[in-house]
Amino acid sequence: MRLSPEVLRLDAGEAIASISRRLRSIVLDDLRRRGAVVGISGGIDSAVCAGLCARAFGPERVTGLLMPERHSSPDSLRLGRAVADAFGIATVVEEIAGALEGAGCYRRQSEAIHSVFPDFGEGWKYKIVLPSILEGDRLNISRLVVERPDGITLSERLPSSAYLQLVAATNFKQRVRKTMEYYHADRLNYAVCGTPNRLEYDQGFFVKHGDGAADFKPIAHLYKSQVFQLAEALGVPEEVRRRPPTTDTFSLPQTQEEFYWALPFDRLDLCLWALNNGIAPEEAAGALGLTPEQARRVYNDIAAKRRVAHYLHMPPLLVEEVPGAGPRTPAGGGNGGNG
Repeated sequence: MRLSPEVLRLDAGEAIASISRRLRSIVLDDLRRRGAVVGISGGIDSAVCAGLCARAFGPERVTGLLMPERHSSPDSLRLGRAVADAFGIATVVEEIAGALEGAGCYRRQSEAIHSVFPDFGEGWKYKIVLPSILEGDRLNISRLVVERPDGITLSERLPSSAYLQLVAATNFKQRVRKTMEYYHADRLNYAVCGTPNRLEYDQGFFVKHGDGAADFKPIAHLYKSQVFQLAEALGVPEEVRRRPPTTDTFSLPQTQEEFYWALPFDRLDLCLWALNNGIAPEEAAGALGLTPEQARRVYNDIAAKRRVAHYLHMPPLLVEEVPGAGPRTPAGGGNGGNG
């Protein structure tokens, strides 16, 4: 089988119509809710989800939430509003910095950073990065990059304890946002829309009970490249479609690639598709612009992330089944995180 970007080509119009029909069935019939709440970040995934919900339920039954905090890019709020305007969706702005301050998010982040950079303080910025997988078999050891107020950038390896605390504190952001989404969903008798694409869903690029929580996930079966195809067909604003995928989580600008992924999303899409379709890394390498050894590393990285994602996808596990009380879950079950 010849590997090329064409294997991910969709009939975007048919896909939008099919997803819209399914969303109406899921939300109106299965969940018995009146519409949808979507957290709109200014990124491509939430924009497409907002557009799909507007198609499925009508824009008058979709509420978009814009939820900036201390480290958010101003572009996120501006582009989020542009997305809502494009689809005629009403929005609510919820500033979540106060909730995060009350939970100790920023203080706990600073404590973790202080353990690596004792001088860290007011005016400093930071992000977490991973080494490139293409340069060798990497250990997934993150580095903390900080920028001092004078513009000097420093980088140090993150010890495990500091990394875990920094990530745990940062996860407050996704969990507070999801709490806000459920508040508005309960208030309106709406369902909460989740926004992960297939890469994120498969590879565990989400926070458990944070952005991983939702009542329905309309694009979890779509590769990121396919999400961009739907974005164009739906009429997502061009500036959003051109915007590089970012985390918009830390105070320094950061791409998703340097934080989590092994490759740019278009090549990683093809790697994931090739792996899912039984194409050996040596066979896929040429189409991906990689050496066979690099392709093997990417395949191994996908498998490693799937092992991490298994926990993220698992529902609460019961010691014994409780007859009549909810969906049945196989012992040790969960959906495995393989998309």
